[in-house]
Amino acid sequence: MNNSVTNTARLLGAGLRALLVLTLVTGVAYPLVVTGLAQGLFGDKANGSQITSDGRVAGSSLIGQAYHLPLKKGEETPAADLKWFQGRPQNGLGTNSVNTQYRLILSGATNRSGDNDELIRWVKAAKAAVVKDNSVPGYTVESSEVPADAVTSSGSGLDPHISPQYAGLQVHRVAVRNGLPVTEVRALVDDHTEGRTLGFMGESRVNVLDLNIALKELVAKSR
Repeated sequence: MNNSVTNTARLLGAGLRALLVLTLVTGVAYPLVVTGLAQGLFGDKANGSQITSDGRVAGSSLIGQAYHLPLKKGEETPAADLKWFQGRPQNGLGTNSVNTQYRLILSGATNRSGDNDELIRWVKAAKAAVVKDNSVPGYTVESSEVPADAVTSSGSGLDPHISPQYAGLQVHRVAVRNGLPVTEVRALVDDHTEGRTLGFMGESRVNVLDLNIALKELVAKSR
């Protein structure tokens, strides 16, 4: 009887010691080491790839943002603020109510096939809007010039990048709306165009948030 109690106590004690050691190693030491390495070696990525403007966090380089005017009474979807470069359509196109404000809880694709009638209507309406919004006196956008990323959302609906072609298509409109020379706005696009990852993966791209922050600074300097 005494031996049984002693063995049980010994096993219980060993189990508790093992629990304490493993808790300290896996629950305290390991997370601290990993967090320290992440902050020391990859601080920007570990903290969400934040982009700052005027000393404040303006957003993340990994998540797209909407540049809209305040929602007016009776509107379901706010109009685009055309003084800014616009990103890809959010998960909803046209009058679609899904993820029209980059709501993270609704991140995802439309899940419609390329021959879906509703998707085709959205794309046609989006293309017509791009042509209309970006055609300004002295510069007319042709329907054939509108790139695919201007009228389709990404798989997540939150793509922070656009193609250099789509950014270039918006240059004249942004210049007119902000009273800036076209050459200066085009130079902004060129300066913020990123090449392919490692020189061969993906496509050239422009981060819209980075570009709009630079545009804001350029407008401030011109005033």
